[in-house]
Amino acid sequence: MRVRTKLRVTFFTRDYANVSGGHNTWLCRFLPILRQREIDVRVLCCEAMPGLPTARSLHAAGFPCATMSEQELKYTKQRVRWILARLLEHPPDIFVINAVDPAAYYAARWLREAGIPTVGICHGMMSFYQGLMDEFVLARTSYQVSALVCVSNWLQHDVLKQLRNGVLVRNIPCGIPISQTVVKKPNGRLRLAYLGRLTEEYKRISELTRGLCRAVREVPGTEAVIYGDGPARPAVEQILREDGNGSPVQLVGFVENDEIPKHLVECHAVVLLSEREGLGISLLEGMACGAVPIALRGAPGVTEFVFDGETGLLVDDRGDAFVAAVRRLRQDPGLWERLARAAHAKVTANYSEQICADRWQALLHEIGADYSAFGRRPLQIPRRLYLPPVHPALAWLDPRPPHQELLQRARRVCARWLRTVVAIIARPRGR
Repeated sequence: MRVRTKLRVTFFTRDYANVSGGHNTWLCRFLPILRQREIDVRVLCCEAMPGLPTARSLHAAGFPCATMSEQELKYTKQRVRWILARLLEHPPDIFVINAVDPAAYYAARWLREAGIPTVGICHGMMSFYQGLMDEFVLARTSYQVSALVCVSNWLQHDVLKQLRNGVLVRNIPCGIPISQTVVKKPNGRLRLAYLGRLTEEYKRISELTRGLCRAVREVPGTEAVIYGDGPARPAVEQILREDGNGSPVQLVGFVENDEIPKHLVECHAVVLLSEREGLGISLLEGMACGAVPIALRGAPGVTEFVFDGETGLLVDDRGDAFVAAVRRLRQDPGLWERLARAAHAKVTANYSEQICADRWQALLHEIGADYSAFGRRPLQIPRRLYLPPVHPALAWLDPRPPHQELLQRARRVCARWLRTVVAIIARPRGR
């Protein structure tokens, strides 16, 4: 009998209209490295609409990637069944969930019942990530993952503070490609870049855009470029029309994953002024190209690798302090050169694709070996699918039919009533 040697891993991810996000940028670069290491990879992708960047990139790279339309499969139960049906066609040795998608985490229960371990990835601690923790990591339920990968030290620390069960938690950053070509010294002009989603809640993109406009106005010989797309794009365009006042701030828009280094190598500083980030991938991408990072002081997930005056600059606000930092870089070429060199060295030593892939490979083989000892059972798709109540923080990601919610509430009321009746009947009677 032929012995299978390749480890089979299926990744699940989620994509939005022209806004892949850092987790998908990383995935598209990471999977080819796994393939080179004799790991057989497949992908399931939930799409807001057909033809989005992640599935397109993976298909172009030759990866089997099945896509699910959110528009056609509106409810979580439908999506759970679709996921299980695709996994039944090609059962993996390990199932990795690269997005906050309750359907994938619910489906993972039946994988574990078949002896297939599941791995969640925590990319940040926004409100819906806490819902993910509550439902699928911290709670002792059948929906609990086998392992959780946190992309930064502070995320891992936050999870471990709350953890009271046996879920394996590891810190593995998203690996970054190290550019062989680095940014050249500013020659008359200092170019700033923002790379990422255009959103208000997490990126504070309107305030950042105003900060860029002010910096290029007040610091001669400075220009700025915004790469990305998202729901706040109209607000950014409005600010550039009104506040830009002819200042050289350009909105490029969406950039394909494999084109990012080519653009960043033309920039001298990369800017990310979020209050907190899971990791701050765009800063690491800029540093890998030799750009100097500028970030907000105290921002978790960023200050693990941006050290003020050593590998970049940290500022106290998006106004005066930010402009002052830009002015320092523009007026002191020696400072820029020293920070750029240190930033590139930091990413090369700790965040390269190969280093992070080593850690992923070790984790996958460790989990696969642990679960293989328990043996495999046939993967089953349940005839009737009963899901837990919707977690409030995950409600927008976990759509249920209105009548289903009413039925679930009725079942819970009936279950409580039945338990009360049984307790009364079983109560010892006095003489």
